Amino acid sequence: MAQVFTTASPQASTRGALAGRDIRTLLLASLGGALEFYDFVVFVFFALPLSHLFFPPGTAPWLAQLEVYGIFAAGYLARPLGGIVMAHFGDRQGRKRMFTLSVFLMALPTLAIGLLPVYASAGLLAPLLLLVLRVVQGAAIGGEVPGAWVFVAEHAPRGRVGFACGCLTSGLTVGILIGSLTAAWINHHLSPEQVLAWGWRLPFLLGGVFGFIAVWLRRWLSETPVFAELRERKALSRELPLRTVLAGHGGGVLLSMAVTWMLTAAILVLILMLPTLVQKSFGVAPQQAFLGNSVAAFCLGVGCVAYGWLTDRLGAARALLTGSVALVAVTYALFDDLAAGGAHFLALSALAGFLVGSVAVVPTVMVAAFPAAIRYSGLSFAYNVAYAVFGASTATLIGYLAERAGRMAPAHYVAVTAAVSVAAALWLMVSRTWRDRLAAMG
Repeated sequence: MAQVFTTASPQASTRGALAGRDIRTLLLASLGGALEFYDFVVFVFFALPLSHLFFPPGTAPWLAQLEVYGIFAAGYLARPLGGIVMAHFGDRQGRKRMFTLSVFLMALPTLAIGLLPVYASAGLLAPLLLLVLRVVQGAAIGGEVPGAWVFVAEHAPRGRVGFACGCLTSGLTVGILIGSLTAAWINHHLSPEQVLAWGWRLPFLLGGVFGFIAVWLRRWLSETPVFAELRERKALSRELPLRTVLAGHGGGVLLSMAVTWMLTAAILVLILMLPTLVQKSFGVAPQQAFLGNSVAAFCLGVGCVAYGWLTDRLGAARALLTGSVALVAVTYALFDDLAAGGAHFLALSALAGFLVGSVAVVPTVMVAAFPAAIRYSGLSFAYNVAYAVFGASTATLIGYLAERAGRMAPAHYVAVTAAVSVAAALWLMVSRTWRDRLAAMG
């Protein structure tokens, strides 16, 4: 099998700017990704009412919350299975088909969660159904994120792959912002009793509608030029794509997993978990905590676009290096400020969110790690396995570390993952093979 590391079509590779067709593809892919990612993350914003409604009334609050977080984690554990299966067909039958299927598979369970009976009316069937639907959501997102990165990277002109991946990643993170704002609006306008009675259903029903809108939007996308060329030249993988990845691209898998660890830590700790952490460990008022989260999520979207642009200007290795170092500094500044009373909480949350945007460099590195014929499978396997391992264990690990390292434990954890990312960036800079692969995109 030819080792093709090209990401853009031959026609696109000579262009230095995004054409109207490229901008349309980016907008449709990013908007669809935002709607689908909203469906996946909104669960965590309503973990508390779900813990009351889907478990026996006599369950201790801490145990019920732990159980609902376990169901949330099940979505992460299901990601590799969905990602591997969809990536296989994405490498063999086309990127666009799987790109559309993933969002359809997300819309159905999200809508169904909003219609589920609760424990009071269905007994143990209620949490079991919630678990099954969450697993389907996880399988869908496992195919969505890697597929989206491959899709936009292979549509992007030469020298614009970083920006394209940054815009798509920004679109995904906008889904977090939509979820945060939806949760804030519902909790502000409805009483706790109304939220428990019916208000918790609204974000899932809305998410189902969002999902079907995303399916409709993706009808207007075209197959990537890279896959179309592979199919025309009959250069598609003749073997099982994942077998080829594991047999000949172990280095790409390990590097992709290393940078994904930093991505999971930054997103989970500094965006998704931060509202709970600052309330529990630092006594920040709930309204202030969620305001800081919304500000950080907005700045994350901006940061993703900025770091995507920077990737095309400085190169992926330098952008990853500078972003990782800056992220460590601001994370410690944020937690030091919280320990001192949180006088600058909102400003530092905004800055931290922007620097979390450095994760937008990660997809460019992973796209370069695998040749086109097995790119979807390689990226999906590395990303989803790493996300399953690190994503599912992060909350428990931070709780464990907090008992020994105190309330600065989340900052220490982010720092460790960023150090791994720095090592990966330095390797990219000194390895001639990796320099050549990244240069092929710029």
